[in-house]
Amino acid sequence: MNKLIKLIPVLAIAAVLNISCSSSGGGDSVAPVVPNTAPTAVATLIYPTSDLLCIDSNVNFQWSAASDVDGDTINYRLTIATDRNQTNIVEQVTTTATNRTVSLQNGVAYYWNVVAFDDEDEAAATQTYAFYTEGDGVSNYAPFTATLNAPEFDAFVTAGTTTLDWTGGDVDTNDTLTYDLYFGTTTDPALSQSDLTTSTFDVTIAAATMYYWRVDTKDNNGVKTIGQEWSFSTN
Repeated sequence: MNKLIKLIPVLAIAAVLNISCSSSGGGDSVAPVVPNTAPTAVATLIYPTSDLLCIDSNVNFQWSAASDVDGDTINYRLTIATDRNQTNIVEQVTTTATNRTVSLQNGVAYYWNVVAFDDEDEAAATQTYAFYTEGDGVSNYAPFTATLNAPEFDAFVTAGTTTLDWTGGDVDTNDTLTYDLYFGTTTDPALSQSDLTTSTFDVTIAAATMYYWRVDTKDNNGVKTIGQEWSFSTN
């Protein structure tokens, strides 16, 4: 009787091992899930080029092709706005082609970029290019809003001295541009420097503070373009 009792646990363990081993080779195998890879970003905006004066308001936008390692269909989202930050969008179209003709108004400054995407993910947007559509009887065009170079928007900067850096643009290539700099610790900051002839300016900044700044661009005909407000913080 004692020998029989001792054999029962051994047989039970053997049965469990047998079931475990046989079940591992039984069912259908599940293929691993392969994560999707976003397309590459569009490398080049071909037309309109930066700061171009377009004499025809029917503009054929053109850009370079993106690629996708997964072989997915690539779509492109073309966004056209009247501000560099692209909050005032006038046209936004999706296409699988690398060009699109859009009819726009005469005598208006526009800003455009392109984003490539597939069914699941999208790439980073291209840089934003500015251009102007020619107006009837216009001999002078307003400058474009300034482009931010540094510090990057909402960046963290070491306290002390930092350089504010921007780029101006104008389709009237003979115009001389000057800048009014607004800088402070509140939104809608006060005028700090006027009629700057360079597109950089050094400021002294305190620690643990958020700063706001804006650059308005003027041409030599007195036409002024209000810039967008930027901000950064100090460590």
